[in-house]
Amino acid sequence: MAKVLILYYSAYGHIETMAQAIAEGVRSVGAEVDVKRVPELLSGEVCAARGYKMDQSAPVALVSELDQYDAIIFGSGTRFGTVTAQMRNFIDQTGGLWAQGKLVGKIGSVFTSSATQHGGQESTILGFIPTLLHHGMVVVGLPYAFAGQSGTEEVKGGSPYGASTIAGTDGARQPSAVELDGARYQGAHVARVAVKMFG
Repeated sequence: MAKVLILYYSAYGHIETMAQAIAEGVRSVGAEVDVKRVPELLSGEVCAARGYKMDQSAPVALVSELDQYDAIIFGSGTRFGTVTAQMRNFIDQTGGLWAQGKLVGKIGSVFTSSATQHGGQESTILGFIPTLLHHGMVVVGLPYAFAGQSGTEEVKGGSPYGASTIAGTDGARQPSAVELDGARYQGAHVARVAVKMFG
């Protein structure tokens, strides 16, 4: 059975919610899925002062675990048009896996969030794809077969590069129904490709 890891960083809970929807999509295909997060770099005191969501149930991942999965779906909020320092710090520790080619041929996919509609969602995902390619991973996005990303009837995230959500400048907006549907679709799509590749 194909094994999928959803590896995320979520300061305020938006990416955490999207990660759970992606996991639903993976499970709908019958693949095995784990949801884990990268370590926080800030102190508990700083996180509390900033209103970070501290009660996330996902266990913290270890770099050494990554090669145990057939597919990894990475999720991170956007910081100035790229992934968070927490995600980048974790990925920067994967040099040993890279040197041994441990992720070559595995599937990589990305999802994100931003405060505003044009706050860097596409640049965050596109900027992370070279990391996947350096590891020799097969990149899978969110195809236009998911019709929810088309249309202008409402403000919404999502692009062919990956699912996304818009949090609002105060973080009050939660992932919408169509954004969660996009996350589920991406999870199912990645899982279907993983099943074809790895059984």
